[in-house]
Amino acid sequence: MADEIILLDFLPSIFGMRVRVALAEKGLMYEYREQDLWNKSPLLLEMNPVHKKIPVLIHNGKPICESTIIVQYIDEVWKDKSPLLPADPYERAQARFWADYIDKKLYDLGKKITLTKGEEQDTRKREFLDFLKLLEGELGDKPFFGGENFGFVDVSLVAFSSRFYAYESFGNFSIEAECPKLIAWTKRCMERESVSSSLLDPQKVHDFVAGMRRRYGVE
Repeated sequence: MADEIILLDFLPSIFGMRVRVALAEKGLMYEYREQDLWNKSPLLLEMNPVHKKIPVLIHNGKPICESTIIVQYIDEVWKDKSPLLPADPYERAQARFWADYIDKKLYDLGKKITLTKGEEQDTRKREFLDFLKLLEGELGDKPFFGGENFGFVDVSLVAFSSRFYAYESFGNFSIEAECPKLIAWTKRCMERESVSSSLLDPQKVHDFVAGMRRRYGVE
C-alpha cells in the first residue's frame, strides 16, 4: 500500500518551502493543500492544535508539525534516497545545531528589516549581515554546509534565499556585496531541481512581503 502524504502549506512560507525541498530530494509524491493563514481550516486546526501553524505533514493520517522536525522525519522514514543528515553522530549533531541556530535567529532578523525604517532598520541590517557572515564562515570553501553533498543545513537555510531580494529591496543593501560566498552557495543550490522547483519566485515573495508591510502600516 502506497504512503498517503499530504502537506498543509502556504506558498510564500519559508518553512513550507523547506519541507517541499526535502520531499523533492526524496522524490516523494504528495498532495499539496494551500492554507489561508487568516482563516485557518478545520483540518489545520485539527492536525496542529498546539501551534495552529503551517507546515503540517500528514503521513498516513498522522500529523507531523514544525518544519525542521518534519525534514528530520522525512529523512528518517525515507532514508534510502538522498540522505540529508550525516551518518556520523558528531556530524549529525553539528548539522542539527546549525539548523536550530538558523531557526532561532534568521526569520526574526529578516522580518525586522522589512518592518522597520531609518536608524532602526540600519541596525537590523547590520545584525542580519553579521549573522549571514557567521554562516558564511561555517560554509567556508565547501560546496555545501555538510561538505560535498547537499544536506540538512542546506535544506534549512536555502528557503530563506527566496526572501533575499525582498530584504535587499526594502532595506536598500546588497547581500552579495557583503557575503559573496553565501550567494554563490545559493546559486549552487538553485541548480538542483529539488530547490528550483520548490522555492517561490523572489518577485512573488517580494510582493507578499510588500503586502505584509502594508498590513503592519510600514508603508
